[in-house]
Amino acid sequence: MAPSGSVTTQSKTTPVLSTRGDPYHTELKSARTMKSVRFHGRGDIRVDEIEEPQCGRGQVKMKPAFVGICGSDVHEYTAGPVLIPGEPHNLTGSQLPVSIGHEFSGIIEEVGEGVMNVKPGQKAVVRPTIFDRSCTSCRMGYEYCCENIGFIGLSGYGGGMSEHIVAPAEHFYPLPDDISLETAALIEPLAVAWHAVNLSPFKAGDNVLIVGGGPIGIGVVQVLKIQGAKNIMVAELMESRKRFAREYGATHILDPREVDVALMVRQLTGGIGADVVFDAAGVERALNGAIPACRTHGTIVNIAVWEKRPMIQVNDIMYHEIQYTGAALYDETAFRNVIHALIYGQLKPEKMITGKIRLEEVGEKGFEALLHDRDHHCKILVDVQG
Repeated sequence: MAPSGSVTTQSKTTPVLSTRGDPYHTELKSARTMKSVRFHGRGDIRVDEIEEPQCGRGQVKMKPAFVGICGSDVHEYTAGPVLIPGEPHNLTGSQLPVSIGHEFSGIIEEVGEGVMNVKPGQKAVVRPTIFDRSCTSCRMGYEYCCENIGFIGLSGYGGGMSEHIVAPAEHFYPLPDDISLETAALIEPLAVAWHAVNLSPFKAGDNVLIVGGGPIGIGVVQVLKIQGAKNIMVAELMESRKRFAREYGATHILDPREVDVALMVRQLTGGIGADVVFDAAGVERALNGAIPACRTHGTIVNIAVWEKRPMIQVNDIMYHEIQYTGAALYDETAFRNVIHALIYGQLKPEKMITGKIRLEEVGEKGFEALLHDRDHHCKILVDVQG
């Protein structure tokens, strides 16, 4: 294993890819190899040389172009495996080491027999969510809450930080030529934000507080802006994130070190409070500080993935009959709506990109930068072919 926090390059690593439970698996018989960033364990990601996958029936082969490094990726790097399976995943059969990268775009290289939704040469984006279609949640129509949920780039089928990837055709969505591949790499996190807003009771003219101005929080700001929010208030500490929030349409930036967030929200809303609060931070103190900012019969939507179990001031929620709910991932409608919003120019997220790096730089200039230099970054993209 490489030292903690390191990225090493391995030569001709034998791929570890089980076929158990994977109905789309195609045997890797190609003599050609490719570079792929793989997670081997906590603090251990490597640029490996592995066998290039082959495209089979019902599958699509893509040449990834740009891949966003997600907060979930960073969490796996520092505390994983969590979403990455330590044992073979129930749906893909994959286990460590796994190729990573689930926010990505690219060019379609090849399509297998029976594939009609994309064709070679097209720009495309990948919806990475994998679900079983048979659990209770899936049967109810909530596939994104699947009991065996997985992700391309975390759970199998390869990952975007690879020179090539093969996956079932249903995961690929064609894009028009005028959407850049850099912008397309932001579709997946924007879909998380879009779904959270749609899941909430938000309506045009509402007052909204967003806790946390990271990529998801900034995405929520953009979605609320085009859907007609009145006051978009963002509670954030970092200067760069304050700037992003303001540029993308936040009406008020609240620094918890300088103001009482709940008091300011009440003042800005005529004493009523926020109609909806979106928690994109996952910090106990921040959440408890935001509860009194929410109006009676308002709603708090949790989007954050919490690293530690919080102690929540439940009585404050109960006495004001505040609804507290979670927003998990996104449905296909949200994913497609983001694509349409980009096509029609309603979303213009390009300024979120604060860095572009090569595969070989993923460790130092990607993961380590997001861990130790967060104030200067919103979204770092890996240029796979660069």
